Amino acid sequence: MDWHGIVLVPEIDQALRLGAAALLSGCIGLERELRAQPAGLRTHMLIGLAAALFTVVAIDFAEQLQQSGRGFGVDPLRATEAVTAGVAFVAAGAIIRSSGKVQHLTTGAALWAAGAVGLACGAGYVGLAALATLIGLVVLRALAWLERHLR
Repeated sequence: MDWHGIVLVPEIDQALRLGAAALLSGCIGLERELRAQPAGLRTHMLIGLAAALFTVVAIDFAEQLQQSGRGFGVDPLRATEAVTAGVAFVAAGAIIRSSGKVQHLTTGAALWAAGAVGLACGAGYVGLAALATLIGLVVLRALAWLERHLR
């Protein structure tokens, strides 16, 4: 809402963006869940949802400030940087170094991808987010099969 109670991004669009983020990120999370990885369905969905929410709020807030004349220097891309840093922190937590081996690096990357999908949905690029999800699933599934057969 702006300073006068007017929603700049309609609430139905906000709901659709958040729902798409949770659903698409959940697709990535489901793949990780089925492989019994440490971060699964719920974690990926929450990261995608949070990224979308931060993005929707940042865009709307920047618009509010611009319309009120108080928005000099407001940059919604700062939210992108904050989301990216936050997701990277969580993803790094999923990566474990044990006995000199790095483990769960792919899960960390999948978390980062879920954050990017959520960010894209929050910005209104749901089609792009769906395409990225599809490509991500191909990378996780098809290339895992290829890696196994190359070894």
